[in-house]
Amino acid sequence: MKNRQRQRDTLFSVTVFLSAFAVNLLIQKLFTTQTLVPMIFVFGVFLISLKTHGYGYGIVSAIVSVFAVNFAFTYPYYAFDFFVEESILSAAIMLIVAVSTSALNIRIRDQELLRVREQEKLRAESEKERMRGNLLRAISHDLRTPLTSIYGSSSTLMIKYDALPKEQQLKLLGEIREDSEWLIRMVENLLSVTRIDDSKVEVVKMPTVLDELIDSVLMKFSKKHPNQKVITRIPDDFVDIPMDSILIEQVLLNLLENAVFHAKGMTELSLSVSLVENQAVFEVADNGCGIPEDALHKIFTGNYEKTAAPVDGTRSNMGIGLSVCAAIIKAHGSEIFAENRKSGGAVFRFALERGGDDDGQ
Repeated sequence: MKNRQRQRDTLFSVTVFLSAFAVNLLIQKLFTTQTLVPMIFVFGVFLISLKTHGYGYGIVSAIVSVFAVNFAFTYPYYAFDFFVEESILSAAIMLIVAVSTSALNIRIRDQELLRVREQEKLRAESEKERMRGNLLRAISHDLRTPLTSIYGSSSTLMIKYDALPKEQQLKLLGEIREDSEWLIRMVENLLSVTRIDDSKVEVVKMPTVLDELIDSVLMKFSKKHPNQKVITRIPDDFVDIPMDSILIEQVLLNLLENAVFHAKGMTELSLSVSLVENQAVFEVADNGCGIPEDALHKIFTGNYEKTAAPVDGTRSNMGIGLSVCAAIIKAHGSEIFAENRKSGGAVFRFALERGGDDDGQ
């Protein structure tokens, strides 16, 4: 970008100087007068100093203009004579104009740049506050159901402990455990958001072997959902990817569990990784009910809520879970996308830079 800026400034300076020179030649030919020559060159120096970046273009144009006036428009013509008082005065005036205009231009641009940065900072803070508000709303919405369920089940056990059969007691205890596990996952998500929301903390990327990452994800997922099969498709070659493996594991687990909880009618769940140029593209796909079209653009913002709270004890943490995924992937310098499949169901996709040419290693 700096090279393009230099090219534009150079082209503008040359164009203005040649235009001033041509105008002076035309005036000299038509009116046989020299009085306007210095003024036109001063105006050209002013334009160059005003429209270019830094002091250099204005000062150089002032020096070149002095040479042009002395050589082509001062007697003896087409010969240099720097002892002419007009040349010395023109040089001083043009240099003063160039330096003054460039200094003013730099100050104005610095103030404009500062203003733009302040606006960007305010927008970023506003967006951050909006995300926090959405996050708090999602948390309050999603925590209400499991906490109510835990409270109700534990209260029933305490009040009717002797009257309840053992099977009913075990069922209530199982529900308490399931809700507690869900709350633990919620806390893990919140801790991840807090970690990557801190501007002082950067994601530490370490080379991670893809096979080991997928095996770890599938092992943890199978412990929580032993009856749900996951179809995996990954490259046969050895692939390592720079990442924070713990956070990416959490993203993949969130996406897989999101399908289990929300993809009604799902009979097939898949996790695939493909290599596209210097990226590894991760996809989690299901053949369930898909995502409502009006929710596709906001499911990663933490602002996604169902029209009504569930009344059957199920949990609806799609908003918070996916907003965590989006934050983690953004911290890795990428984005996550969701779309409905033509054949039915939904697919979630994100890409990570491989950071090196490791094919075939």
